[in-house]
Amino acid sequence: PRVCVVGSGPAGFYTAQHILKHHGGARVDIYEKLPVPFGLVRFGVAPDHPEVKNVINAFTQTAHSERCAYYGNVTVGRDVTVAELQQAYHAVVLSYGAEDNRVLGIPGENLSGVYSARAFVGWYNGLPENRDLKPDLSCKTALILGHGNVALDIARILLSPLHLLRKTDITDGSLAALACSKVKRVWLVGRRGPLQVAFTIKELREMINLPAARPVLNPADFTGLENAIKDAPRPRKRLTELMIKTALEKPGEKTMEVQAVVAQAAAPREWGLKFQRSPQEVLPTTDGRRARGVRMALTRLEGLGDSAKAVPTGDVEELECGLVLSSIGYRSLPLDPAVPFDTQRGIIPNSLGRVEGVPGLYCSGWVKRGPTGVIITTMNDSFETAQSVLEDLQVGVLDVSASREGSGAVESILHSRGVRPVSFSDWEKIDAAEVARGKAAGKPREKIVDPQEMLQLVGH
Repeated sequence: PRVCVVGSGPAGFYTAQHILKHHGGARVDIYEKLPVPFGLVRFGVAPDHPEVKNVINAFTQTAHSERCAYYGNVTVGRDVTVAELQQAYHAVVLSYGAEDNRVLGIPGENLSGVYSARAFVGWYNGLPENRDLKPDLSCKTALILGHGNVALDIARILLSPLHLLRKTDITDGSLAALACSKVKRVWLVGRRGPLQVAFTIKELREMINLPAARPVLNPADFTGLENAIKDAPRPRKRLTELMIKTALEKPGEKTMEVQAVVAQAAAPREWGLKFQRSPQEVLPTTDGRRARGVRMALTRLEGLGDSAKAVPTGDVEELECGLVLSSIGYRSLPLDPAVPFDTQRGIIPNSLGRVEGVPGLYCSGWVKRGPTGVIITTMNDSFETAQSVLEDLQVGVLDVSASREGSGAVESILHSRGVRPVSFSDWEKIDAAEVARGKAAGKPREKIVDPQEMLQLVGH
């Protein structure tokens, strides 16, 4: 059987890995829009979280299998259609993720100084499409809309001491911009309350322990919560307890060395959580060009726990800030008219990864279940889809007696359209160049952010 996977992030690689492991004869080809593989592991994971990127070693092992091939620099839907892939393969798995962001849908969100979290993360992580973002960091206060791990990542990057960031694979350009940043205070704002935050305890603890930055949590936001979490699941309970403890702690009570107390008291930087506020409008400066603040509707919660809804109370408040980052989620886009797509939910309609009404077509990862969860969630989800493919091979839903040309057919299509794919060994040349540049700068790698430069490096 010849199987094709579209997208080389965790969903794509885990799907390929599972099929290769459990079917001794299957061949899997992975197609990727960028010259470089690994998707959000490379472009989403924060530069100061190198341990999360260790999965790249397993993905590299999969790519080295003699039954696996990687074709980078190929945009499915443009360079080759899904229908053409279906002609060439017994099964096609769409694992191309969520390449757009949800919009706030409020006046002023297009003012200068307002950025999506997706673009900002892409900028400091070297995603080619965001390399020219040039965010304006000349203001004192930044406002991040959203209470997820991505929001905490951004706050941490904005407030981290430079000597910590210099040792990471953060891009050269963003490091230079952060070195000149005037941002001293970061507010993370959410529509709901402390019991509905989406970040996890590890990320919160890291933020609380960030050197030279002071957490500002309002004790009033946490009154009565001890009772409310008595029967909550353990992760939610521990997370809430940590917020309560941080809110109630006076700087002087910490048993730290005297210098640390002094440093903390004089901490030039601070960050805080604000709850039950929903953005209504980004307010412009007098010339109407830049953001100067955000008007928020104060909300009250209806319902309990994760399903609680934020309802406006009618009261509003204004928060002054020159930088607004909207971290309210990513969004998948339809890839090709031939593929069914649920625009409401932003996913390909499927059952256990089998695309509804299109035999032989599958999906895994965020385009299958929506943009939530961490790498391990995507792993389990991809194994489930791979299992569906294997079952369909076994019971004959996929007819393997009809021979398919696979990459041979696709390569001639690409050739006829003047598209030159990048192989995995090409990627390894780019990888080696990045690691060498990083070494010279005393960091794990210096990412190349221009796709043309990548292609030149491999002789395209």
